Amino acid sequence: MWKYVLAWLPMVFIAIANGLLREKIITRRLKELNAHQVSTLTLIFFFGIYIWLILRLFKPESSQQAFNIGLFWLALTVVFEFLFGHYVAGHSWSKLLNDYNIIAGRVWILVLIWITLAPYLFYQLQK
Repeated sequence: MWKYVLAWLPMVFIAIANGLLREKIITRRLKELNAHQVSTLTLIFFFGIYIWLILRLFKPESSQQAFNIGLFWLALTVVFEFLFGHYVAGHSWSKLLNDYNIIAGRVWILVLIWITLAPYLFYQLQK
């Protein structure tokens, strides 16, 4: 599983690049909430390409392992998001939790669902 831990690290940089895309281009054309929603979709797309390639390079041994990879990436992502977001970026806990408010149109949770399910789905498609 260590190779999948290491494979998760570039996802941080993909997310940062996607955030820069949102801040430099998308937010100039859309309101903040809409920019968040579009950025969520672009991140899902970029992660999809990356995860597809990783699973072609490091094929899981079983569908259970593919599902476990997704769960592991989910845990790493949430821990990173809150620790980095709070202690490095200086965001309040309430600001970080706000991205989970689907009723307010915040759709970040879709990224987390995608990270969790994509390894399993792509494993099945690549069989």
